[in-house]
Amino acid sequence: MLEPGDTATTFSATRGTRDHEAFDLDDHLGDGPVVLAFFPGAFTPPCANEMVALQERIDDFRDAGATVLGVSADSPFAQGAFREEHGLEFDLVSDTSGEAIRSYDLEIDIAELGLYGIANRAVFVLDGDGTVTYAWVADDPTNEPDYEELLDAVRDA
Repeated sequence: MLEPGDTATTFSATRGTRDHEAFDLDDHLGDGPVVLAFFPGAFTPPCANEMVALQERIDDFRDAGATVLGVSADSPFAQGAFREEHGLEFDLVSDTSGEAIRSYDLEIDIAELGLYGIANRAVFVLDGDGTVTYAWVADDPTNEPDYEELLDAVRDA
């Protein structure tokens, strides 16, 4: 797992929209902090709770100059529908290949739900140079991060 002080792995994927727009993390570095919020799956209650909690604080993130990105193994179509259903104003990134999930050492299976190769819940804050300034990984994927601690980390990045 990446720790504060490590250089973040950059990756390319697809934006979670119906238009299949390309996404490259490099394009978001240098414009202020980047929040990467990895989540197991769209349309699950804990993931909806987390993404809605991030949306409720989106003005605070923007005031701190941050870009918030949700990342999961869901298809762009599923993410687009999830984003619309919950009124998310930040981008979701579809990592169906699992490249980002594996490079951040977050791959888990939840066999009882038939989910394999998905992301554990985790949040990383990257500074403008792509250095990890904050890292939180859930011990249990149903847990959510401390949002005030996350906002403080963004403000300090």
